[in-house]
Amino acid sequence: MHYFNDFIFQILGNFPVNLPVLAQNVTDPNLLGQIQKAWTHFLQTGQIWALLIGLVVGYMFRNLTKYG
Repeated sequence: MHYFNDFIFQILGNFPVNLPVLAQNVTDPNLLGQIQKAWTHFLQTGQIWALLIGLVVGYMFRNLTKYG
């Protein structure tokens, strides 16, 4: 186990200590509200129909082009 710790330290030892954090600023912590708002927008803009039509056409295309 000692060799493994030395190996990890050699790999991670070259990284700077103050790495930037990617998700620093949370402006709206209401995750479920954001999901509901996105879903409502998805339905209101009619994108659900494009999704369903694409799934049906893609399924038919797959069945027409598969071999065997």
